[in-house]
Amino acid sequence: MTYKIIGDSCLDLTEDLKKDPHFEMIPLTLQVGSATVVDDETFDQKKFLELVAACPECPKTACPSPESFKKAFECDAESIFVITLSEPLSGTCNAARLGMELYFEEHGHDKNIAVIGSDSASSGELNQALYIQELCEAGLPFDEVLEKALVFKREMHTYFVLETLDVLRKNGRLSGLQAFFATALNIKPVMGAESGTIIKLDQARGINKALVRMCDIACRENPETSGKTLVIAHCNNPERAELVKKEMEKRRTFKRVVITETAGVATVYASDGGIIMAL
Repeated sequence: MTYKIIGDSCLDLTEDLKKDPHFEMIPLTLQVGSATVVDDETFDQKKFLELVAACPECPKTACPSPESFKKAFECDAESIFVITLSEPLSGTCNAARLGMELYFEEHGHDKNIAVIGSDSASSGELNQALYIQELCEAGLPFDEVLEKALVFKREMHTYFVLETLDVLRKNGRLSGLQAFFATALNIKPVMGAESGTIIKLDQARGINKALVRMCDIACRENPETSGKTLVIAHCNNPERAELVKKEMEKRRTFKRVVITETAGVATVYASDGGIIMAL
């Protein structure tokens, strides 16, 4: 079975995976004041963070068009798996489904296409993509890959700790009260996801303590990890990613640990210094 894994640009691929022809990303558009940034291979994280810091307005994101997904489906792969941002957070999954319908209308059902809303973002999308790739490389048929991928999605956990919650709050992802206390008292919440919706799991004073607390919670919720992949995404702070890797490996063993850097969409929401982890 020839296959392709297509993600929106919150699928934070490593540099090596960006060179893998099995993967393709469909970019969202980022808006910072009057500036428009396409979240593709030209995205410059450091320049973008400077742009955000200099702009009084909160950055926003816009999902890709259905047509952009339809065009991506016009490839040689027999089976295509699309992984998108959590549906409560973005309209990208719906755009991908509409793109699939457009493709089938024009070309017929000449290939298998599955659109999966990840119930996550960033490292969570990447973890699901890596799992799907493993199944495809093992030669499993499309239906079995999809069935296993959906189980994996349901069982996977996502965690994150951010320096600031301002963007999440201003874009309606958090209550103002949570963001206010976190900012005023240097309390850093440990956040997670429940059916794709952001939830607060715990909190600690200072980000390093919050990261350690995140690791404690993750290991408590995942007692058996030897067969799992741990994915850690960081926004402009590889040292924190290494800290989390070290803390997790103190507590558990993993099949592999992957560290990646956030592209544009995750950079908007994670902000400078944020860490997102999935296993």
